[in-house]
Amino acid sequence: MSERLQVSWIWEPSDGHRDNIAVYHPVYGQSFPNVAFKDRVVFLHNSLENPSIRISNLRMSDAGRYTCEYATYPTGNEQGTTTLIMLSKPKNSANGVTVQAGTKSVVVARCEAADAKPAATIEWLAPVGGNHSTSTTSGPDGTVTVRSEYRLVPTPADNGREVICRVNQKTQKQPWVYPIKLSVEYLPSVSIEGYDHNWYVGRSDATLVCLANANPEPTTITWTAASGPLPETVVVEGNKLTVRKVDDAVNTTFICEVKNRLGSSRNQITTVSVVQPASPFLLLFCLFTSSTINTNLHLPICESSIWVLLLSSTTLILTTTHHQARACSVIFLCL
Repeated sequence: MSERLQVSWIWEPSDGHRDNIAVYHPVYGQSFPNVAFKDRVVFLHNSLENPSIRISNLRMSDAGRYTCEYATYPTGNEQGTTTLIMLSKPKNSANGVTVQAGTKSVVVARCEAADAKPAATIEWLAPVGGNHSTSTTSGPDGTVTVRSEYRLVPTPADNGREVICRVNQKTQKQPWVYPIKLSVEYLPSVSIEGYDHNWYVGRSDATLVCLANANPEPTTITWTAASGPLPETVVVEGNKLTVRKVDDAVNTTFICEVKNRLGSSRNQITTVSVVQPASPFLLLFCLFTSSTINTNLHLPICESSIWVLLLSSTTLILTTTHHQARACSVIFLCL
C-alpha cells in the first residue's frame, strides 16, 4: 500500500497555465504559494485523509480545472480533477434617448447587459417599425457586455410610444423586461376651431380656439389679425379669441401663432360677418283636399291692391264680406 506523503491543489485556468495554490505536508504544514489566492483559500481539515479546500470571495478569474494531487511512495503521484465553472448574472439597464422629429434614422433607445457570463442576448419588442444593432465587449475576467441600440426615423406620432428591451441569460430565472417610452420632440402643430360660418352682425361672444400639439409644451400663444390690430370688440384669453359683438370689423383673417423651444408654427382662419336673416312674416297653411282651394278670408274689397300669389298650379277662390266681390290678385310671400 502506498504511503501518502504530501497533497497539492493545482489550478489550471482556461488558458492552460498550471499553478499550485495550496500544499499540505504533515510535517512542514500548509503552504499557499499563489498570491492570487492568498487569504482566500484554506484547508478545511489539517490532514492528508481529507484535504478539502474552500475558496472564498470568488472571482470570475477563478474558473478553471482544479486537481488534487497526492505524492505517494512507492507508487508515485495520484490525482483527481474537478472543474469550476463561474457564471455571472448580467447587470441590465435600458434608457430612452430624446430626439427631434426628422427624416433620418437615429438612436431612440439603448439596452445593455453588462458583465455577464455566459453572454446575454438582447431582443427588442417594438410596434414602431425600426431596427436595432448589437455589439459585444469581452472583459479580462471572461465576462461579456452586450449593448444594443434601437433606431428609427422619428415622427411626432412616435412620441410616447413604447418599445421593450428583453434580456435573456442563463443565470436569470426569467427574461428581464424593460419598457421604454420614446421621447420625440417636434414643432407645434396648430389648428383653429369654433368658426361656424354664422357670424351675423350683432351676434354676441363668437369664439375661436387655438389648439396646438407640441413637444416640448408650447411656451406662448399669440393671436393677430392680417388686417392690422385686433378689432376693439375682440378679447384674447390664452388660446381663446372671443368677439364680444360681431360687426364689420371682424371681416378679417385671424392668425394664431404657437411657439415652443424648437420654434414656432401658425394657422389662420378668415371670418366674415353676415346680415342676420329675416324671419318669415307670413305663414299660410293650406289643406290640400282637391285641386281647388276654397278659403273664406274676410278681406277688404280689392280695389287695385295686390294680395298674394303662391300656388302655381292650384285655383284659389277668394270670398269677401261684401256682396260685390271684385277680382283680386293674390300673392303669398314667405321671406
